[in-house]
Amino acid sequence: MTACAFCGRDNDAGAEFCSDCGKSLLGKLAGLQGVGRGTSGAKGAAPHPQAATRAGSAAATRSTVQTAVAPSCRFCAAPLSGDHPFCSACGRRLTSQGSGPSCARCGAPHSAGAQFCATCGVPVAEPAPTLPRGAVSAGLRETEVTTLGLALLNELGDLLERFERPGPHVTIGREDADLTFPDDAFLSPLHAKLSFEPEAGGLRLVIRDLGSRNGTWVFLEAAHRLDDGDLLLVGSQVIRFRRLGYPGPHAADADATKRMGSVTPAADIASLTQLRADGSARDVIHLSPGHDIQIGRERGHWIFPYDPSMSAVHATIRSEDADFVVIDARSRNGIAVAARGAVPLSHASRILVGDKLLRIELPAAPGTA
Repeated sequence: MTACAFCGRDNDAGAEFCSDCGKSLLGKLAGLQGVGRGTSGAKGAAPHPQAATRAGSAAATRSTVQTAVAPSCRFCAAPLSGDHPFCSACGRRLTSQGSGPSCARCGAPHSAGAQFCATCGVPVAEPAPTLPRGAVSAGLRETEVTTLGLALLNELGDLLERFERPGPHVTIGREDADLTFPDDAFLSPLHAKLSFEPEAGGLRLVIRDLGSRNGTWVFLEAAHRLDDGDLLLVGSQVIRFRRLGYPGPHAADADATKRMGSVTPAADIASLTQLRADGSARDVIHLSPGHDIQIGRERGHWIFPYDPSMSAVHATIRSEDADFVVIDARSRNGIAVAARGAVPLSHASRILVGDKLLRIELPAAPGTA
């Protein structure tokens, strides 16, 4: 039997891929087994030439990847800045330079300050916020923030009204706020707060939900790596992301009888749940490593034919080892994520409070056109 280094599942001798998580059983494992046989002095046949060749190729590939530093993302060609494990444009996992300590699980080196191991994906530190991307209002000083502009948009994105509020803090609500919309029954009396906060080199604008009933939604400007408990707004569907935990090896029953079960997918490690207005679950789709899913009105793995605000193919949930990334599939209405804590905003970011769609309008930094 051969144990998978990723999930611990026992596999038949000679298997190339894990029957549970689908990871390759060759490469590093085959290389370690070959070294063990060569150094132990035990008698027996040499490793299979094909396995040795694959192990050598995998080792050479890992060595090359770990030492190469690409100035742009190899998936979307976006420029890379700093030593980050993910591309800030498309959200795909990058291989950072192996100049730091080794991973506790797989032993691969990673750069100091890395958040995830580039080889097996084990978290090294808490992930940085990924929603939304880009500079906020760098270069602005507190004394230069005199007004905050908000544009009210209709369903087509056309401008209906523009608001300018003085000062670095603005609250939004139905009654007890700086900016009120008394006709919006979906707004709480005090719903959300926009404020400028100091950061290195200037200020950043953040939004916080103030315990509203329906939440404060920020539309994605780039790929977003999902965290446990994230709420997504896809069309008019509220969808909750939950992690189920990665299944480990199961002990055999006392009589060694094998259990029957679904073969594909082998491991469900997360789920997406469609929520009703009262918060109860209506429909659920499970996520497993190595399997991407698409959500849409007409095509995909999860279809909502009754939602006219959803595009034919609206969103893609992409598997990144044990993580999942949501990507807007060029939909008409976009994808929003419910704000948890302080969420940074940039110029032209869109937020949804109640049924009001607002666009952020920030003053230009000094020296910019």
